Amino acid sequence: MAKQLQPLAEAATQEAEEAARRGRHLRALCGASGAERALEELVFGDSLVAEEGELLQRLAGPPPLRATERGSLLRDSSDSEVENEAKDNFLPSKKPAWVDDEDEAEEKIDMTHRYKKDMMKSDAEKTLSKKQFKKRLQEEFQRAMGGVPAWADRENRKKSRRTASDNDSDEDDDLLCRTGNFISNSESLPRGILQMKSCLPANQERLAGGKLSTVQFHPSAQVILTAGRDRSVSLFQVDGIKNPKIQSIYLESFPIYKACFSADGEQVIATGTHHKMFYVYDMMGGSIIPVHQVRGMEEKFVKNFEVSPDGSFMLLTGTSGYLHLLSMKTKELISTMKVNGRSTASAFTPDSSKIYTYSKEGEVFIWDVKSRKCLHRFEDEGSLEGKCIAVSRNNQYVACGSVSGVVNLYTTDVCLKENNPKPVKAIMNLVTPATSVTFNPTTEILAVASNEADEAVKLVHIPSYTVFSNFPVFRRKQIYLTQSMDFSPRSGFFSIANNKGKALLYRLKHYSDF
Repeated sequence: MAKQLQPLAEAATQEAEEAARRGRHLRALCGASGAERALEELVFGDSLVAEEGELLQRLAGPPPLRATERGSLLRDSSDSEVENEAKDNFLPSKKPAWVDDEDEAEEKIDMTHRYKKDMMKSDAEKTLSKKQFKKRLQEEFQRAMGGVPAWADRENRKKSRRTASDNDSDEDDDLLCRTGNFISNSESLPRGILQMKSCLPANQERLAGGKLSTVQFHPSAQVILTAGRDRSVSLFQVDGIKNPKIQSIYLESFPIYKACFSADGEQVIATGTHHKMFYVYDMMGGSIIPVHQVRGMEEKFVKNFEVSPDGSFMLLTGTSGYLHLLSMKTKELISTMKVNGRSTASAFTPDSSKIYTYSKEGEVFIWDVKSRKCLHRFEDEGSLEGKCIAVSRNNQYVACGSVSGVVNLYTTDVCLKENNPKPVKAIMNLVTPATSVTFNPTTEILAVASNEADEAVKLVHIPSYTVFSNFPVFRRKQIYLTQSMDFSPRSGFFSIANNKGKALLYRLKHYSDF
């Protein structure tokens, strides 16, 4: 109560002081001489005195209150405030005038609809409430993204903003205290979630009429090659938006089994499914050169081959375990090598000094290119039949894919020394035969795939040897049967050739260059 009366007492004191100040001012105005006042009475009359008194009283304002009157006024005002507060606290709350029963009834979502039935966990979930359906959508989204994305996690975003604002001043001071080159290389690829974007197919302007057997990026230009069973080889410029077509060539009665750029990117070599000959397309001269027969090589079919990274050699895989080493310049036979059993796949090392050959019996042979002698051989652990092989660009890893779907990852040092090496990682994410393996140029991603099951593609993070959880996209059939895979020269793009005639294209956001 004392706190409530204090402001009112101060206001009354201020009013009294103001009235006294006005009185002093009026008395000063009234101090005119007697001659002046006599002259005013002659001119205006005696009524001027009464009017002047009334005017002065109005200007002076009401007379100041006495102490007793002031106290009673303060008590009255405080009592009225208390009464108002009591009225506000005890006013009855208003009830709604009308209630709709349908508002309280919770709406049910029909989960048997064709767009929702994939989210049903059991037959008992034919209908869900709105809250349950919202929760189910959140679960599906988090499963597809591999967790809650950073932009959707509000708490972490607030914490990061606070820490960023606290560290801004320290970072600025540290920046101003140092000199040197502030342009640094990108950090290593993080595990778990691969930041990527799905683009239009690389061959959108000319989709293949049948199975697309090959996709490959040009070694130096921003160009991609596609070839397939529709007997055509096509080149496209890769921009991630429209991917305009550059050129297409048609090889009559020649379904293409495999096509590949030369190391300098000036030629394209193409082999057929059931042909002894192969074609060389000279892109600089615009001519198509058929190679009908290689002297000294007796093979009914020429299908699988590899080109050395230095551009000197071409290795043709023959029947009965034979390997034919050709000169890339003249396309003439240099030497023939043979493995025990049947050869299924081969790969050059990055320096083109060695060749790894995977046999159908599960053995890997290591050849010296100069002497054409077998340096070493080892057994792929647990392999019943070899299907594909790849060597990383830094010559650190060798990946062997078998018919069981297991891809064993070895270090090259161990492969050159031991007959039964232990893999650093056995990748068991495929349940059908592993038919394609390839490393990205930075040796941070290993792509493994099978052409016998839809969506059978996995991207493995190296060196953690864990699979990226957000690829392929959960419950969305887009890839179908993978026939071939490749990374762009600086890992900016990743492409998959499928059996539907499309070269699917993905932008890997971690890498800034093509």
